[in-house]
Amino acid sequence: MDIFSLQTKVKNGYKITRDEAIELYNENYEDLTKAADELREYFCGNDFDVCTIINAKSGKCPENCKFCAQSAHYKTEVKEYKLLPDEVIVKDALDKYERGIPRYSMVASGKSLTEEDIDRVCEITRKIHKEAPDLKICISGGLISEEGFEKLKAAGIRRVHNNLETSREYFKEICSTHSYDQKINTIKAAKQAGMEVCSGGLIGMGETYIDRIDLALELRELNIKSIPVNLLSPIKNTPLENTEVLSMEDLNRTCAVFRFINPKSAIRLAGGRALMEEFGKSAFKSGANATISGVLLTTNGNSIEDDIKMLEDLDYNVRAVDELELV
Repeated sequence: MDIFSLQTKVKNGYKITRDEAIELYNENYEDLTKAADELREYFCGNDFDVCTIINAKSGKCPENCKFCAQSAHYKTEVKEYKLLPDEVIVKDALDKYERGIPRYSMVASGKSLTEEDIDRVCEITRKIHKEAPDLKICISGGLISEEGFEKLKAAGIRRVHNNLETSREYFKEICSTHSYDQKINTIKAAKQAGMEVCSGGLIGMGETYIDRIDLALELRELNIKSIPVNLLSPIKNTPLENTEVLSMEDLNRTCAVFRFINPKSAIRLAGGRALMEEFGKSAFKSGANATISGVLLTTNGNSIEDDIKMLEDLDYNVRAVDELELV
């Protein structure tokens, strides 16, 4: 395969096929990552979207996702609490904003936010925007209805996060308490309500690289413009606790092929950054151009200040990139 000929075709609007993506994944590593980085620069320039999250509601989740410390099915040491007090979330959001983070997400465990939770999240959002009107607010709250999304959008939330996690074929090996189609229907409901969607997956769960490619193709079909790539951090007492951590090369190959399949999207390093060499620095030259910074849900990432310094050294411009700019 001539990687750079394929790159030129993608620049001209070509959508690579599944077979091409499979072949591409196994091509020369240096050429693959270089070509992906050039595609990133061609379509997205040097803009870099940084967000941070708060574990707004933790533990006691009824779902049985095998990777998750917050599932009630496994005896982990995760903290358990209901939705944090308004003032705690508002203070945290404003602190992150003042430290240079342009996008902030409230993440809540559970199958779905309750109606009461949705009302509180709306009120919290209004309080944040009273102090920081240009801070982009996102929500990760499970299988929310279209009506719930409409209420959240009216309160000022711009983006919804809902990971597909893996390919349709492999998903049944990871979770049995909700379906792949329920996730896809939630994403479609959010779009129907006029919201942006952030959706990606978790790699290194025992899936094949072809499963990752199938995930990227599914995300292309859904026209997702913010794609988190999480690296499994094996959690004690979960079914995946003894899984070997994926190599940095496989992570970067994954980011590179995701870039070829979704050339205009923000490819976002998310969970597992503490397991990556230099917190994933090489991935930011392999097609990735976004990240979650700071403390994650149940694991640590890189500090906000260190991330901003790293990105400046890589000549990136940190800002919140709206979905319309990636069309």
